[in-house]
Amino acid sequence: MAQWNKNTQDFLNQERTLFEVPLIATRDGNVVDNLNRFPVSVNPDAFGRTRISQPLTLFDSSHRYRDNNLWESLIVGTGSTVGFATTQGLVNIGIGTTAGCSVIRETTKTFSYQPGKSLLVLNTFVPSTPKENLRQRIGYFGADNGMYFEINGTTPYFVERSLSTGTQTEVAQDDWNIDKLDGTGVSGITLDISKAQILWMDIEWLGLGTVRMGFVIDGRFVHAHSFHHANRIQSTYITTASLPLRYEIANTGITTSSSTMKQVCSSVISEGGYELRGLQQAVNTPITAPVDLPTPAGTYYPVISIRLKSSPNRLDAIVILTALSLMGTGNGPEYSWQVRASATTSGGTWVSAGADSAVEYKIDGGTISGGRILASGFFSSANQSSASVDILKEALFKFQLERNGLTGTPYELTLVVASDTAGADVFASLDWEEISR
Repeated sequence: MAQWNKNTQDFLNQERTLFEVPLIATRDGNVVDNLNRFPVSVNPDAFGRTRISQPLTLFDSSHRYRDNNLWESLIVGTGSTVGFATTQGLVNIGIGTTAGCSVIRETTKTFSYQPGKSLLVLNTFVPSTPKENLRQRIGYFGADNGMYFEINGTTPYFVERSLSTGTQTEVAQDDWNIDKLDGTGVSGITLDISKAQILWMDIEWLGLGTVRMGFVIDGRFVHAHSFHHANRIQSTYITTASLPLRYEIANTGITTSSSTMKQVCSSVISEGGYELRGLQQAVNTPITAPVDLPTPAGTYYPVISIRLKSSPNRLDAIVILTALSLMGTGNGPEYSWQVRASATTSGGTWVSAGADSAVEYKIDGGTISGGRILASGFFSSANQSSASVDILKEALFKFQLERNGLTGTPYELTLVVASDTAGADVFASLDWEEISR
């Protein structure tokens, strides 16, 4: 039987004679079995299933022509900046040399983990040259919970942050339990933390599952470390697996030079699709009190607005607009409608959609400014016609309510209407689904 020396990575027989062997072993000398899988390029997902199903992308981010408005920034200290690099198609996140300088970049949305499905997260970046008193973080995390890769000084870590347990588990590279990526592991790869990297992780939450983390190198998903929890802990390992993406760079003390991390692309993928199974809710104008569209004609006025509650704090809830309905009064007026994200309305009163809801709403918000248009259309009041719009399933997460998690600010999603007739009236309703129950 052939004998393999895992230290020299060679057969003991120098003649390289071929042998028949009853077992298969990886290059680390361990027999392939259920716990030590054969290192093939097609990885199983977090639940051990071969990745053959179509993934559903919940979110993707790239920067081709500008900073893409999918992230918010919290900039602290002299020399701290966020800037789009036109020729590189990325965002530079820079800080000066003063202690306490920092920049945090976080998505305006959190992403929906569905129990029983693997959640695959990818982030690409180029770290600043590691140095004393410089800390860099990239991953799927917020202020209280999540998983991320950290370079603190010159030492790489994988970190699990948990509000549930009240702890932050930091595992240095020398203690990674699958592949230390120092050239001695099963991959034979040495991680260069001064170079561009593709960070991946897949999450088997269910409150108690495993998180696997590593890097995509030479087209291979290299598994470096696993955080195991089932049969080990007495509670959930993090409060929720529905979290934002986040990049951080900060000086923990004075540094010898300024530092810049490059933020490139990100993606969050539900492996095996996604089925909406949330709480369906709706709000509408009273049947006896349509919204009046005042002078001048042709101006868009808010009819119904919804947003996440900031008190009690529901800013990490996942809420998706699923349908809208409109009807004009009388015969003759023509109408144009839009759904605007992140606009600001003035006037009206915010009302809770219910004690069990993460949403508050207001009807007839006075005037509106700013925002971006997510959808638009026309309808007529002739013969009391109405417009009913179902949001396409493929676009559902495009209509998710957003927030600035760094400042605790919810963003409005508003249905606005204009008419060619001053004083025209309109009835409307909005339906939404609350996934995070």
